[in-house]
Amino acid sequence: MDHPGRGDPPTADRRLRLWTVLVDAARGGAVAVDHVCAAAVSVAGVDSAAVAVLLDATPRELVYATDRTASEREDLALTLGEGPCVDATAGGPVLVADLTVPECRTRWPVFAPAAVLAGAGAVFALPPRVGGIRLGVLDLYRARAGDLGAERLADALGPGGHGMRGPSRRVTGGTTD
Repeated sequence: MDHPGRGDPPTADRRLRLWTVLVDAARGGAVAVDHVCAAAVSVAGVDSAAVAVLLDATPRELVYATDRTASEREDLALTLGEGPCVDATAGGPVLVADLTVPECRTRWPVFAPAAVLAGAGAVFALPPRVGGIRLGVLDLYRARAGDLGAERLADALGPGGHGMRGPSRRVTGGTTD
């Protein structure tokens, strides 16, 4: 099965390697959201990660951030109600290789410049699902601009692909796929 923009489907070796990274992050204990974030940062080559869940009472609730920087960037999106992370809750992944391109300032006029001032160069928002149920968003942040790449994206999606559904929206070099 072809997964345009999401890398190749995970092979048995890749799944085993990713599960190993995840189990290592958990140090043999039960796997929790902080372990998923640590594994995603490791395999995707990003600087930080955060997970926000969707709740009935609020649009999103931050569950975990790998560091203060990720937490501050999540607070920006939650407070402003805009950004790749917000858009991903309503659809498929939103992959932003460069937050400084004009399209980002047009699409997220407050979030994009604020995130850049907070040190974000790229954001990759990946909404995990179980069946048809949207759970939230795994947000990956990198200080430098640049594409995640198909291999790293496939790795960030994890051993089971996090049940991603919907087309990914890629914002890079001023174009959206």
